[in-house]
Amino acid sequence: MSRILHTSLLIALLLLSATASAARIKDVADVEGVRSNQLVGYGLVVGLPGTGEQSPFTEQSFRTMLSNFGITLPANMKAQIKNVAAVAVHAELPAFAKPGQSLNITVSSVGSAKSLRGGTLMQTFLVGLDGNVYAVAQGSLIVSGLGAEGLDGSRILVNTPTVGSIPNGAVVEREVITPFAQGDFITFNLKRSDFTTSKRLAEAINNFMGPDTAHSLDATSVQVRAPRDISQRVSYLSTLENLSFEPGDYAAKIIINSRTGTIVIGKDVRLFPAAVTHGGLTVTIAENPRVVQPNPFGEGQTAIEENTIIDVRPEQSRMFKFDPGVTLDDLVRTVNAVGAAPGDLMAILEALKEAGAIHGELVVI
Repeated sequence: MSRILHTSLLIALLLLSATASAARIKDVADVEGVRSNQLVGYGLVVGLPGTGEQSPFTEQSFRTMLSNFGITLPANMKAQIKNVAAVAVHAELPAFAKPGQSLNITVSSVGSAKSLRGGTLMQTFLVGLDGNVYAVAQGSLIVSGLGAEGLDGSRILVNTPTVGSIPNGAVVEREVITPFAQGDFITFNLKRSDFTTSKRLAEAINNFMGPDTAHSLDATSVQVRAPRDISQRVSYLSTLENLSFEPGDYAAKIIINSRTGTIVIGKDVRLFPAAVTHGGLTVTIAENPRVVQPNPFGEGQTAIEENTIIDVRPEQSRMFKFDPGVTLDDLVRTVNAVGAAPGDLMAILEALKEAGAIHGELVVI
């Protein structure tokens, strides 16, 4: 079995080099059950140079921390903790992470601390969604932000001084059990659902490993028969994930971001016959107030009378025609020829979509 897997791996690498334009399975799909997990915790950062906070929950957390060390403060005593800040700690636990390995963590202030620069995170438990502790964090923070404030209220802020990081600042204490080694099958989940891609992925595996090895379950999942022995399963998956195939083409779309003026047009977008004219009006509004004087013996008062001047001038517009099957290049070339700005192009595309002249989906974000 191991010799067959070794030979299969060599053949797969040869196929991969021969079809460099195709996509590898590992680039378009994930293995079901092989995923990371988010961890979060609440702790205290100490040693701050007077940039901490004096909030009630920080004081309560500080008292709890001292009680864990056998120190009890009088109930009527208010602790001076300007060098302490309450923080949220979060990290990502990779798949197959083992106890004793290190994780990078991010530390963020949850109160009114001015800066975490120079602080040290006290031992903090990091828990998962199930409430179990999976890692323990501690260490000195690296803070790239900087803040300074004067007595007159003037302030300068560079980046974010209330967020820091600790490389390798957490130690994994518990392993997350994954279903990777269980059952007779592994399942590939496409990162972007598509029936054609799912079908072609299954066909590529069957053509390479033999009939009925893989089956498409839906537009996202492809189930593949796999050996039960864990070492053989790892080699088997290594072979499959480097196998190349041709994914299906995505649906024709035009993406418009009206906030930034960004327009992205997919290569499969086509236009039906249409004639477009686009022009606008230049509207100028000017305020020219006038002073109105009363008659010499009218006993009136001098007043200011508003005088608004509105000038409307039509801009010169041009008409252009789209023939059947116009491609993306033709569309861009035509729009550039008439000098349309991104805002004008957005209006043209929206009007063409309403007229049913666009073969593709128009998405406004």
